[in-house]
Amino acid sequence: MASSTSHGLTARDILDRLIAFPTVSRDTNLPLVDWVQDYLASQGIDSHRVLSPCGEKAHLYAHVGPLIDGAVVLSGHTDVVPVDGQAWTRDPWTLVEEEGKLYGRGTCDMKGFDALAIAAMVKAGKAPLKRPLQLALSYDEEVGCMAVADLVEAMIASDLPRGDSVIVGEPSMMKVVTGHKGGVGIAMHFRGFEVHSSLAPYGVSAIMEGARLIQWANEMNEANAAATPSDLAAPFDPPYSTLHVGVISGGTAHNITARDCEFLMSTRAVPGDTGWGDRIIAKAREIEAGMKAVRPEACIDISDVFGVPPLTPETDGPAEILARRLTGDNAQHVVSYGTEGGQFQVRGYSAVVCGPGDIAQAHQPDEFLTVAQFNEGGAFMDRLIDDLCR
Repeated sequence: MASSTSHGLTARDILDRLIAFPTVSRDTNLPLVDWVQDYLASQGIDSHRVLSPCGEKAHLYAHVGPLIDGAVVLSGHTDVVPVDGQAWTRDPWTLVEEEGKLYGRGTCDMKGFDALAIAAMVKAGKAPLKRPLQLALSYDEEVGCMAVADLVEAMIASDLPRGDSVIVGEPSMMKVVTGHKGGVGIAMHFRGFEVHSSLAPYGVSAIMEGARLIQWANEMNEANAAATPSDLAAPFDPPYSTLHVGVISGGTAHNITARDCEFLMSTRAVPGDTGWGDRIIAKAREIEAGMKAVRPEACIDISDVFGVPPLTPETDGPAEILARRLTGDNAQHVVSYGTEGGQFQVRGYSAVVCGPGDIAQAHQPDEFLTVAQFNEGGAFMDRLIDDLCR
């Protein structure tokens, strides 16, 4: 049996267990959710799960403290990215400590924070809280941050009091991040018409037509880069929205107009720059009209893959005020990666990002979280509980 304190298992004990669950986004997270729910119950804390439509995954949320509004919500995701094809030198599903680093898939992104949050819930449940603390653990953050919307809606619709401030524990080196870019991901399947390439004008090359949309994305990137950044965009690097295609597939042979071309077009949009999904689709439909003018059966199948609302810096937001008070960090920090903070914010919560670890370690082989950062996260949780008792 792992060591424990009077407040239950230590955060390090909990992290040992969380890392051992291979909760890759394509697979179930139910064994981890079962364990967390059972552990919280053993400490006298009721929790609630929200099943995915397929029934193979679940969100989990819990509440400790007085049944009044104004809870602080600790938000983390349970899924991790795959280890396939990565050159790991250790078992990714076993937590290993070496030279001040905790190795394992998800240590940094973001089971380290999850472990700290679970331990904090248990400790807070035994403290004389004057304001409540809530836990929100989600699935599928790594594939688009969309599933968490169901979790937030379930929390709002539940009998539990409404939360106030959300601390999203993505790795920020325990700095207070008040803004991040949003994004959309749209899958494009161009369907052309095959002819011999010597007769190309009588066919439709899905690849050539797909290239029109990609070239338009390049032009949008150039225009965005040349524009004067808005006040909301200025702190970001780069200070403008970007469009991107990372993988493309299609075609049969070099002398046949391509029947198929598939890719995902995504955006990283600064706060305040909205509507990119609609603009991408409108441009695709414009290209599709030209395809159909040559062959009526040519078309573009379009489907949404993900949508991540930006986290917009707030004026005197309670989450920012709280996080700055607990960390002493008064500098301005924004990031270009997305988190679940935007999903909370668009539903009326105040939110910031503040968690242990360096984002540079996320998704890497031999992913690690330093012991120092883990301990700093633990000290943050202790200060939070003390704050909630005042």
